Amino acid sequence: MKKFDQINVIPFIDIMLVLLAIVLTTATFVVQGKIPIELPSAENVSNKSAPEHAVNIVIDKENLYYYQDEAASLEQLEGRLKALGKSSPITLKVDSQADFKSFVAVADLLQKYSLTNFSVLASRNQ
Repeated sequence: MKKFDQINVIPFIDIMLVLLAIVLTTATFVVQGKIPIELPSAENVSNKSAPEHAVNIVIDKENLYYYQDEAASLEQLEGRLKALGKSSPITLKVDSQADFKSFVAVADLLQKYSLTNFSVLASRNQ
């Protein structure tokens, strides 16, 4: 039997490169936890982006509420909004197929707690 003076690492490197290729190709298909909504479109949409630390409130097409990408009832949403400071930036995203009453319910909560620093997102007409 032949005695090895060195360890051959080339097969190890080959395996690691194959594993890296698999991870990189599958990582692009991983869902990032975004809530699928279709924003309403408008002609006069500002190009301003929402602040990075803004609180995100989403209403999807089934009229379900989300606070920071977590599902919440209207009562839970009210409790979380009540705890916010009056100058906290808030971003409101409402699906174009959501009922208007869902939007009004959130707008009413924002007014109730004097949360006036909010943005309503829309997409630009093409």
